[in-house]
Amino acid sequence: SYLNSTKHSRLSYNSTMNILTLNSNMVGLIWLPDTIFRNSKNADSHWITTPNQLLRIWNDGKILYTLRLTINAECQLQLHNFPMDEHSCPLIFSSYGYPRDEMIYKWRKNSVETSDQRSWRLYQFDFMGLRNTSHIVKTTAGDYIVMTVFFDLSRRMGYFTIQTYIPCILTVVLSWVSFWIKKDATPARTALGITTVLTMTTLSTVARTSLPRVSYVTAMDLFVTVCFLFVFAALMEYATLNYYSYGASPRPRPRNSQRMVR
Repeated sequence: SYLNSTKHSRLSYNSTMNILTLNSNMVGLIWLPDTIFRNSKNADSHWITTPNQLLRIWNDGKILYTLRLTINAECQLQLHNFPMDEHSCPLIFSSYGYPRDEMIYKWRKNSVETSDQRSWRLYQFDFMGLRNTSHIVKTTAGDYIVMTVFFDLSRRMGYFTIQTYIPCILTVVLSWVSFWIKKDATPARTALGITTVLTMTTLSTVARTSLPRVSYVTAMDLFVTVCFLFVFAALMEYATLNYYSYGASPRPRPRNSQRMVR
């Protein structure tokens, strides 16, 4: 929900009623800041069954205005540490037409709150907390106060541990079984080495489909690559052993058969 609190001295009144609650029809009769969300892709306000707006006026002229909104905001994700990455997704808002010398935004104490986190549906992330900041943006039209709320998120590793990390580790351990197979058992060692290499190739392809296509290397890419190198090295170890055991050693020349002449 978007909450805005201002104070108009001309709206103060003398009454035993400290707070006057008005319906949404009175919103258009009172001046409100022209707040915009700078990084929003799209936003919807809720109008069922009535406009989800609240307007209250205190007897000293203070105004409280809240509006329920659903906002899809942009968040630039840095996936270098994927899937152990953490992100701070901002929600940025400011005035559209009033610069700092005409209107000032200020954070109230404990003005940023969240609803019950048990009702949230964040299957891949854990919500770590909120942070709010403010800064000034200088433009040719004036200096504007920009307010930002950061949503700190941390990715859950359970899915990737089961789908990628554990299978890769088990495949590497399986490739080491060939070290205990006799070097004369060529079909067994070769089949085991090729199977583990193909398995790692499949796991690498599946791991890449679980994250967006990025041009840089992620932590999962490094892990899968190292596992692939271990598996490939186990196969090359047998090839090297076989070469130095049989290929490099000189073969004995066959003895010339002597014909017996009667």
